[in-house]
This record gives sequence, structure tokens and C-alpha cells, in this order.
Amino acid sequence: MTSKIEFGTAGIPISSKERNSVAGIERVKELGLDAMEIEFVRGVRMGEETARQVGKTAAENGIALSVHAPYFINLNSEEKEKVEASKRRIWNSLRIGEICGAETVTFHPAFLGKSSREQCMQSVEEALGELLDRLEKEDMKIQLAPETTGKNSVFGSLEETLELCKRLKGVLPMPDFAHLHARCNGCLKEKKDFVKLIEKIPSKYLKRLHMHTSGINYSEKGERNHLEMEESDFKYKAMLEALKEKNVSGVIINESPNIEEDALRMKKYWAII
Repeated sequence: MTSKIEFGTAGIPISSKERNSVAGIERVKELGLDAMEIEFVRGVRMGEETARQVGKTAAENGIALSVHAPYFINLNSEEKEKVEASKRRIWNSLRIGEICGAETVTFHPAFLGKSSREQCMQSVEEALGELLDRLEKEDMKIQLAPETTGKNSVFGSLEETLELCKRLKGVLPMPDFAHLHARCNGCLKEKKDFVKLIEKIPSKYLKRLHMHTSGINYSEKGERNHLEMEESDFKYKAMLEALKEKNVSGVIINESPNIEEDALRMKKYWAII
């Protein structure tokens, strides 16, 4: 099978004349890109009627959609009401994302706080298990895709994410390669480093892997902020070469500040390797 990657933007392209998701999808198509992640990072503020229009526009233009749930999620909080609020935010993202026709909802699962990593894992597993049960009951197709995070002090290493997927059938990994680069203090230096990382991911996920990337600024403690690719030491060409070598297919969402420019830069390079 030939490796096929679709490239898209984290949110409405900067060059879109109108700041709404329908116009954003249309602009993604005009740019020659393939996907868009709907950003609910400050809250789920899209109504059902708008979601239906978003889904219709995406289908008409052949644009793959995904959703990023709000940042204010901590499934390991010591305060029960915060865990419940986090589950509601994820559920609202799933519900509206399903109407849009989005494939996945990604999110940052939890902070470690005072708990051990295994205790945190169990808290996240329990909360996501409840959401999976609800998805099944509602006969919804959209899938949960926890994202790898950029700091060691936060739950979300690749190993933790894959273990969560192993424990919960129906949960998909969302590797953020820039986060993983920051998490290991810049260890992804060559194609072989990305190959080793990809080889950790079970092959069943590599047929339709949802991914994030960007330029990244980091310190010894991990991620600081996103950068444009050309301002960063993140080797996006080596990443793409590794994905092609390992025959990975899926979607790469670019989170650089110049979201469409770096997405197009990656798509252009992908076409010639």
C-alpha cells in the first residue's frame, strides 16, 4: 500500500477572509490542502446547525476534519467537579464533532499533580472509559485521540499514550512530533530517530494516523511555545522521510504560527520524496 498523508491546518487559515469554519474549509481547499482541525480550545461554541453546515462544506470539498477539545481539561484533578467538567468538555467536542463529520477529537488528558504516573493513568482510563461507553450507546463514529504532550511533568508521553490505547479499545494515539521532540530536549535529530519512534506505534494505527507537528521552542523542562518551522531545530523533512519509509498514512495537522505556510511546505516536500 502506498503511503498517503493529508496535510492541514490547526484552525481557520490565516489567509481566510472570513473567520468562521465554513470559510476556513473553503480556504483550505483553495490552498490545495486536505484537512482542517476545528479548534474548540477556548470552549465548544459551535451550534448544531452550524456544525451541519461545516460538515456539508467539508464533504463537498473533500476536506478531512478533526477537532481539538478545550485546553481546560484535567481528568486527574483532585477536585471531582473539575474532572466532571473536563468530561463534559470532551463530550461536547465529541457531540459537535460528530455532527461536523470529524474523524477524531484530540485533547491533553491530564496533569500529574501529586499522583504517580500509574494513578494518573488509572484516572484517565476511568474517565475515557465512561466516554467510550457513551459513544457506543449513542452509536457515534467519532473517536477519542489523546495527544502526546510536550513536558515530562505532564501526562502524555508516547509510551503512556500507547498504553492508554492498549487498555481502551477505540482510543487512538495522536502523536505530536514537535511535542515529543521538546519532551526529550531535542532528541529527534535525524530520520532514524523518527523511524525508531514510529516503530513503537502498533501497525494497526499507521493506516490512518492522526498527527500534529510544528516548529517548537523548548528548554530542559520541555515545550515552551510553537514556532514556525524555519525558526526551529525541528527536522520536519526527516519526519516526513521516516513516515514514508515506514509506509504511514494519515493526517498531519500543522500548529505553527504560520499554519498554512508550513502545512504547504510539508506537502510540497512530501510530493518529491
